[in-house]
Amino acid sequence: MDKRTQGIAESSGKEFSGSVAPENPNVSDRSPDLAEVGDRIDRAMASLLDRQHPDGYWVEPLEADVTIVSEYIMLQFLLGRRRPDDFFKRAAEFILSSQGEDGGWPLYHGGPADISATVKAYFALKLAGYHVDHPALARARGLVHERGGAINVNVFTRIALAQFGQYSWKAIPALPPEMVLLPSWFPLSIYTVSYWSRTVIMGLLFVYHHRPLTPVPEGCGIEELFITPMENVTVRYSWDRKIVSWKNLFFLLDIILQAWNRHPLPFLRKRALKKALEWLIPRLKGDGGLGAIYPAMANSALALKLSGYPMDHPLFQRVLSSIDDLVFDVGNLKSVQPCFSPIWDTSLALGALFEAGADPSHPGIARAFAWFRQKEVRTVGDWSVRVPDVEAGGWAFQFENDFYPDVDDTSVVLMDFAKWNPGFSGCGDLFRRGTEWILEMQGTDGGWAAFDKDNDLLFLNNIPFADHGALLDPSTSDVTGRVAELLGILGYGHEFPPLRRAIRFLKKEQEDDGSWYGRWGVNYIYGTWSVMAGLKAIGEDMTLPYIQKAMQFLFSSQNPDGGWGESCYSYFRKGTAGKGVSTPSQTAWALISLIHGGHPDHPSVSRGVSFLLSGMRPDGRWDEKEYTGTGFPRVFYLRYNMYRDYFPLWALSLYRNVRSRGYSRVEEISGHWKRAPYPPAARFR
Repeated sequence: MDKRTQGIAESSGKEFSGSVAPENPNVSDRSPDLAEVGDRIDRAMASLLDRQHPDGYWVEPLEADVTIVSEYIMLQFLLGRRRPDDFFKRAAEFILSSQGEDGGWPLYHGGPADISATVKAYFALKLAGYHVDHPALARARGLVHERGGAINVNVFTRIALAQFGQYSWKAIPALPPEMVLLPSWFPLSIYTVSYWSRTVIMGLLFVYHHRPLTPVPEGCGIEELFITPMENVTVRYSWDRKIVSWKNLFFLLDIILQAWNRHPLPFLRKRALKKALEWLIPRLKGDGGLGAIYPAMANSALALKLSGYPMDHPLFQRVLSSIDDLVFDVGNLKSVQPCFSPIWDTSLALGALFEAGADPSHPGIARAFAWFRQKEVRTVGDWSVRVPDVEAGGWAFQFENDFYPDVDDTSVVLMDFAKWNPGFSGCGDLFRRGTEWILEMQGTDGGWAAFDKDNDLLFLNNIPFADHGALLDPSTSDVTGRVAELLGILGYGHEFPPLRRAIRFLKKEQEDDGSWYGRWGVNYIYGTWSVMAGLKAIGEDMTLPYIQKAMQFLFSSQNPDGGWGESCYSYFRKGTAGKGVSTPSQTAWALISLIHGGHPDHPSVSRGVSFLLSGMRPDGRWDEKEYTGTGFPRVFYLRYNMYRDYFPLWALSLYRNVRSRGYSRVEEISGHWKRAPYPPAARFR
């Protein structure tokens, strides 16, 4: 991101000043020529089809900040593994290439330095052989000192450093293994936290119990990053001014648990570790790794090592292979992605191709759906703790993650089947399983979360261990909008009882400026797009004031260059919602929203379309450096390298279809407003 637009360094107290995108001389209020739009659509469609994997899916690297590659380097030392001679050199050079001008490493492209990411990157560089006097390390050290020293890193960074003796265990919040013995209904049970927290925690329980110490090579320690000597570091509680509060209660509980961890009951600890391992083993049997996300996969490797598994054990080798698969090339450099995104990328690519008018007989389309059929999750996963007696049927985000399908991916995959096969021929059971599972996953608040139902005990975010603020998986507007879109395409109208509850939830969640918060994408532009697509699909009156208020948010957020953009900083400051350098993906989300909202002829839409046309490369792709995906708000962000391509294709196609015919291709095949409020169940059989 351009420095002029992101002047948001938290350490300096500077405020984000909003969008200063330059005027684009190629952008005007005149409606773009539809023939030109069609030509660009054909070019982008051909480019997308050319990049399909022979097996039928689409995927490109899912990039995050340097914490993942830094943690991967640390993991190799914790496990005592040898890597190819040039690996550490190439990974270290990637880390150096991402260093900010302030000397630190940001959580997203162009963002302010984050002290935890900076300390991890610094330590990884030293493990890779960089000397303390290297100019890059000197600059990073200066920034860490300005932020008060390495004592101020987050909990996960403290745990990683403690395993090398670089941080005191006394200053790390308690996480007793005995928590696995608690019943699922208990507030501190592993099933009251999110899927990602659960899978990360289960491996950490072994680390907390054994507290392993891996000596660092001489000269590779980071004691110079501490202003207060490490041996003097103790637990520091920022007590709430209110004597009675969840925060203070959990601080007291942490003090008790710290004492318990020092003197656990041996028989209870042994039983807890045994149960934790019994929980882990079935979830390690596939090739995707625990939870199919890097932190959980890495912790599971440590858990196996600490449990006595030799590294040549087949299970251990499978875990290591799943981790190594995440390494990818960035030119001549090496990085590590947090997970794979093939289901998500493939489903969205198919959605864009459908609106673009791709030939249904193209062999790539058939291959994609054959691949989807193979990937349907029929395993009864952790979701069943809250939703028992429901037949499994859905899709995960990654290549393999059978215990954790998610509502978001399942919704988009089913949308694709419905669009390309509106008669549901030969896939009725697939629709029945998936739709029934999604409907049962609706929360009591009327919304849908990603992985679990009613995973919303928000007071648990006050636990000292949860300093990232993302311990839970509550209902969100973007996932709820996606489910509404699916149900609308399947013929369910806004009078369908689950959708009435969903609309109430969305109205409650709407921001004062008319937008919706984006949990899984950046941010208010993403959330607004998801909701608008859903409301349009279920036949909601798009002239209603609450919907047009969202349109006004988008009109007011457009940049002078005709595009839309939003920085990840909007998660820190609501006042920066919709502000940032223009990006192809966020411009596409805004355009889709405005077209659904009844404004295909508005000058702002014309300028947005012109922005996409002018930014398209000769090869049918777009450039986008910004991070427009979200892992955990305020903590972890993502760059989906295909967002820049299939979303602009989708927006341009929708614009052309509505302008030329008055309706989208989805409306053409569904005619949802003409159907009964909800079709009989036999429709899916």
